[in-house]
Amino acid sequence: MIKSAIKANKINFKKSSFQMLIFSEIAMELSRRLCQVRLFQNMKQTDLATRTGLSLGTIKKFEAGLTISLHNFLRIVCALGLNSELEKLFLIQAQSISDLEKIEKLQNKKVRRRAR
Repeated sequence: MIKSAIKANKINFKKSSFQMLIFSEIAMELSRRLCQVRLFQNMKQTDLATRTGLSLGTIKKFEAGLTISLHNFLRIVCALGLNSELEKLFLIQAQSISDLEKIEKLQNKKVRRRAR
């Protein structure tokens, strides 16, 4: 339901380019967008707090654009049903065959771990 509403532009996100924003402005924009999604779902802040297991104060802090942990941010995103949006983040886009080869090499590379 939400995805179709977003695609149909029923949720009017302010279009902003993150390239021109500083860190705090990006955080504020993300919190504003997630607040809009929450409101579109007719969810109260208390409901979101219950779904996430976070305190109401943390939810209010986040929606005010203040800093919260990445873990808490992800709990909010998941509680709003936006998990699939996270899958699209930071994907390497291949522009050439050599890019594809680099991506394949990275995917096949074993992660080295330090001995303990």
